[in-house]
Formats: sequence, structure tokens, C-alpha cells
Amino acid sequence: MINSVTEQESFYSDLEKKSFRELLEGINNEDKKVPFVVEKVIPVIEELVTKAFPRMKNGGRLFYIGAGTSGRLGVLDASEIPPTFGMEPGTVIGIIAGGDYALRSAVEDAEDDPEQAWKDLMEHNICDKDILVGIAASGRTPYVIGGLKKARENEILTASIAMTHNSEIGKAAEVVIEAVVGPEFVTGSTRMKAGTAQKMILNMISTSLMIKLGHVKGNRMIDMQLTNQKLVERGAKMIMEETGLDYDAAKEMLLKHGSVRNAVKVFFDENV
Repeated sequence: MINSVTEQESFYSDLEKKSFRELLEGINNEDKKVPFVVEKVIPVIEELVTKAFPRMKNGGRLFYIGAGTSGRLGVLDASEIPPTFGMEPGTVIGIIAGGDYALRSAVEDAEDDPEQAWKDLMEHNICDKDILVGIAASGRTPYVIGGLKKARENEILTASIAMTHNSEIGKAAEVVIEAVVGPEFVTGSTRMKAGTAQKMILNMISTSLMIKLGHVKGNRMIDMQLTNQKLVERGAKMIMEETGLDYDAAKEMLLKHGSVRNAVKVFFDENV
């Protein structure tokens, strides 16, 4: 039996006997530990994004693979890239063991097949221009290990994100991120601290890459998709600040040209 950190006994006992206040404070106390653990692995995250950036700048794609919560978090991060940064769908791709059905329901034995991840990746024609990040809180998910091994054999840049030291997925990857957050409040429930740490790391990876790829100016999302009224209003205000136009004129420019970047460019092209 493998003694993984993520399976170790909680520091808290008799949870069912605790008040709601005690439960909430206990969960919060554990969550407070996560940012400090993630801070320790920033140098390794930096190594990954530094290596990934030139690949993406030259047309490479970023893939995430995982099972269960880890897979869902990868899909979540990938799905937010087009609306947030205006990137083409398919630039950042999240793949979960068991397919899209597994986003909402458990798929029996999906994570135990070491061959399936590569089959899933090949459906997207993954190649040596791309980057693959394998995510597994326990660090020993066969689906992820198998995908990383095949990717590395094919000279694809690989990285792993685990919540345990000396992880099996780390042995299969080139860049090894191991954020050891310790036992969960509910023993083995890695949707909690481990999931929070994974979400933070994925945010750091994708956001830093999108910024360096030119999709943020100052601190603003200049290529965001105009998918609702709130984003239209935000975009119009950004154009107002850049151009000096009033709100109505800025909004008209935004809707006509489709993004803050395009609207500002046209404005200055026409007024210089």
C-alpha cells in the first residue's frame, strides 16, 4: 500500500461532532497554508513558463491532462483562456480521463488506464511544438503517468503538478512541480487543499503566459471576448482611458471593432 501525503490522516478528528463554526474555522485554517506552499515552488513554475513561452510564441499549444478534480481544474483553466484573453479555442486544451462526461460524474476506472491519455492527446495531433502538463494530487495516476511518458518520448515539453514529494508523475516529467500541502481536513479529500493549490498554480502558469504573449496591456485584458454587458462596459471604460472618448463613443468603437485592442488601434490610426 502506497503511503501518499494526500492520503494521510487529517489533523482533525470527530468532525461530525463539531459545530458549523468549528468546521468552517478548521477548513479555513488548513486553506491558509496553501499560498505559502505554492510560494515555495515559484522557481519551478518559472522554469516551466520560461520554457513554454517560446513554444507558444511559435504556435505551440498548452495541454493539461488529469483525472477527477485534477482533470476538472485543467479543463476549467483551459476553458477560461478564450473569453479572458481572446486566444483561439484549442490554444490551451484541458483533457480529463473519461472525457467530458467525467466533468460532472465519476467514470469508473478512467484514471487507471496508462495508455488512454496518449490516445486522447493524439486526437488533438499533439506534437513536439506543444507543452503537456500532467496534474495529479496523489502524483500516481496511471492515466497521467502514461501520457507524460509518451509525450516525453516524442520530445514534447512535459511538466507535472503533484501534492506529494518524489511523485510518480514527477519521474515521468521534465519540469517537476510538487506543492506538498499536507493532509486534508477530510482525510483524502483532495478537492480541498490540494485542489486549491492546483488552481493557484494553473492560474499562475496560464496568466503569466498570456501576459507575456501580449494579451494584457498595463493590467487590462485587451483581447477579452465581449460575452456579456459587464464586459462591454469594462471594455468601453478601458477605451475611454486610452483615447479620451466619452462612454457612448468608446462603446460604439468597441462593438464595431470587437476588442479593446482593435478599437484603440483604429482610433490612433485615424487620429495620428
